Amino acid sequence: MIQQIYPAPTHEYSYELNKDFHFAAAHSIPDDEAGKCRYVHGHTYYANITVAGDELNSSGFLVNFKTIKELLHDRFDHGVLNDDERFSHEESNRFPTTEVVARVMYEIIQEHLDLTANKPTCLQIFLRETPTSYVIYRPKNGGTS
Repeated sequence: MIQQIYPAPTHEYSYELNKDFHFAAAHSIPDDEAGKCRYVHGHTYYANITVAGDELNSSGFLVNFKTIKELLHDRFDHGVLNDDERFSHEESNRFPTTEVVARVMYEIIQEHLDLTANKPTCLQIFLRETPTSYVIYRPKNGGTS
């Protein structure tokens, strides 16, 4: 993977974990304003997931890197994002734009983290759609909202 420095959210947690991965996926944006993106096309997305917390789990992990890969990469790689239940063909705030994909990735990760004993927090999702275009999703209130 390309080594890259990502914008880092400010926090006061003891531990910060970052997981990089890429996945190939197709999507379309079902809106006339999307121009050519209305039609099914694909990208090789590059993602960085930032998780932070003060407590490690019983295995000594904040969260296992493998878990992040299973939750996100395994779900989206070589798929059509529009077909995933988290996205919609009718609600614009659920169209699979890069912004929404980043937010959905956060939701999936945070839902998992909320079920763990050590309760870490997903601070940000960095999602690159093309070499020149990316989105950063950071939940308001540092993930506590």
